[in-house]
Amino acid sequence: MDPLSDVLSLLKPRSYMAGGFDAGGDWSLQFQKHEGIKCYAVVSGQCWLAVQGVAEPVLLKAGECFLLPRGLPFRLASDLSLPPQDALELLRRRREAGVGVINGGGDCMLVGGHFVFNGRHTSILLEALPPISHVHKESDRESLRWSLEKLVQELKERRPGCVLIAQHMAHMMLVQALRLVLAEEESNGVGWLYALADPQIGGAIGALHSDPAQRWTLETLAQHVGMSRSTLALKFKQTVGASPMEYLTRWRMLLAGDRLVHSSQPVSVIAQALGYESDSAFSTAFKRVMGCSPRQYVRDQAAA
Repeated sequence: MDPLSDVLSLLKPRSYMAGGFDAGGDWSLQFQKHEGIKCYAVVSGQCWLAVQGVAEPVLLKAGECFLLPRGLPFRLASDLSLPPQDALELLRRRREAGVGVINGGGDCMLVGGHFVFNGRHTSILLEALPPISHVHKESDRESLRWSLEKLVQELKERRPGCVLIAQHMAHMMLVQALRLVLAEEESNGVGWLYALADPQIGGAIGALHSDPAQRWTLETLAQHVGMSRSTLALKFKQTVGASPMEYLTRWRMLLAGDRLVHSSQPVSVIAQALGYESDSAFSTAFKRVMGCSPRQYVRDQAAA
């Protein structure tokens, strides 16, 4: 798989909900702090988005998408000067055919999903994103159009299997939105997600993901992507926020944590499969990155 698919597969969403609302007239909804990531798109009309701690609100128009990865409280409204109503309570009372209807609907419709991930290290994805990611280019709207239309259709028609299909459509919309975010040419973000947009650094990350057990060195990785050692080291650090070997160690430990919890493999087998010649070297690296021993990690995950 590619690095983005690797990370999303490793995080394993433990729950995700698909839905939306159709609002008419004047309205203002306050959403409380949330886990995970919310990804929604405006199907028709327009509205304002204001996120706590972010200075400027964003005007969302039809076809545009936004990601909220930090769990911050936010407000959606036709007019931000209106007193807000609690979104969860209002939409729980007014949900019809999978879509909440406000003031009769008809002026602004949003659909999307809320994804909550497993594990204590979801920061590998969520902290790579800004508080708001706004997908608004015309070309980006076109790439989202089909999944948006299908999601709306499933939520409205409520045919057998609609809940599962809507969840998968929302998940696909999330992946598309993440792909568009990392492809933004003007993005100056630091983190592995943004680094994927760079052909050479993205290639280096892809190589580390495809063969994490290999005895990578800065020299062999530089040769793999056609760069000098010094250029790779500098550029990787600038774009990813860590050195290539630091990134490799963290990725190995995330893989190890997943295998410890979801397989019956002993530590010795996992260590060898990830390029460690001794259990002690593996356990030392695991504790440094994950904050506890492999055995304690398994116990903590079982109790979660």
